[in-house]
Amino acid sequence: MYERVRADDRSPRYALAVSAALPTPSDAQDARSKLAPLFERAKRAQRDIPDGPRNEALRAIARQLRSRQAEIVAANEQDVAAEAEKGTSEALLDRLRLDAARIESIAAACEQVATLPDPLHQTRRDWRLEAGPEVREVTAPFGVIAMIYESRPNVTVDAGVLALKAGSAALLRGSASALSSNRVLVSAMRDGLNDVGLAPDAVQLIDSPDRHYVGGLLSARGDVDLVIPRGGASLISHVVETATVPVIETGIGVCHLYVHEEADLSMAEAIAVNAKVQRPGVCNAIETLLVDASVAEQALPRIAAALGAHDVELRGCERARARVPTMLPASEGDWSAEFLDLILAVRVVENIDAALSHIDRYGSRHSEAIVTANRSIADRFQREVDAAAVFVNASTRFTDGFEFGFGAEIGISTQKLHARGPMGLAALVTTKYLLDGSGEVRS
Repeated sequence: MYERVRADDRSPRYALAVSAALPTPSDAQDARSKLAPLFERAKRAQRDIPDGPRNEALRAIARQLRSRQAEIVAANEQDVAAEAEKGTSEALLDRLRLDAARIESIAAACEQVATLPDPLHQTRRDWRLEAGPEVREVTAPFGVIAMIYESRPNVTVDAGVLALKAGSAALLRGSASALSSNRVLVSAMRDGLNDVGLAPDAVQLIDSPDRHYVGGLLSARGDVDLVIPRGGASLISHVVETATVPVIETGIGVCHLYVHEEADLSMAEAIAVNAKVQRPGVCNAIETLLVDASVAEQALPRIAAALGAHDVELRGCERARARVPTMLPASEGDWSAEFLDLILAVRVVENIDAALSHIDRYGSRHSEAIVTANRSIADRFQREVDAAAVFVNASTRFTDGFEFGFGAEIGISTQKLHARGPMGLAALVTTKYLLDGSGEVRS
């Protein structure tokens, strides 16, 4: 998988390069067998991470990303061109695309994570048992974390650096669409680890698009300590339903913006445009606009015009189309769709009860927003909406680990066990109990 090659003839340092891709497995069991050497290398490398120069490694990775910017962009251009030839939408191409500014942002995120407090070896609570021993609950690494994700190559670095900071090794399985990009990114990360004396095998790429390797990871109980899927509904469902390894579920984003009858319509217009248009191919973009019937006559034409200026396709219910006849008719499937594109479903609702009912039925428990000047309505919305993030008078685009101040983000969890919402370092450690006694025995 990886081989050491001399960086130059004058230096004893070695660079890490990707060699041959993994062979084609016959099934998931065969894939797990072929992945066994990677598992072993990851476990060996992980033992030195918790007490190693983790912050120095993250800064070294940032330096490598910057120094290899042209190489990363060139590899990424190959991926983007290949997807464009397949007819992939511009919104999804945007998720895939890397340029100098985005690489700088990724490098800066590495450096920000290095400045965050150490999540390991922290005492969450302590007490003394009646029999005498002292007990401490302390944070500890998971061990080996596998990340299975689609398209976005920035996730490759986000996942790797957060796992490293949290004391774990990372096994990364990105999508075939980003394979060229991911190869260079992982090579740069391994070089950064090597620069500071940490084992490069703390970050490894599953260097094959073969889907059997996903099954190999999901069945690797005992070798992989945690799996985090990040992608579309089919990927996440497959991981959750088939994994024998513990999973943190990140969910799709069927996010709503509800314009209440007491909304500031200028504010509603600005939020709707930002939440749909800024980056339509991400999970915290809105997919449905709900508008109270009492203000639909005033609100919908102006919001529709603002969105239309950005080429957003609107699909409305009959009541919405009566106000904006240029809307296409919405189908039942549109209410639960994660479009990830410049498409927005629009429904006129009678009141907040109808809005809450719609969100409860069709939402994905990710991010929901209301625009209203009524504080009691806002409080009710935040109290009754079951989602990881609930906004009042603000765009759903803020549901993001970087925006929340967590540094790079491993994903946005829509489940309720262990972690929920944007997952930063605090979500990537577990706990253990340390007991100190003086010869006590239990009676």
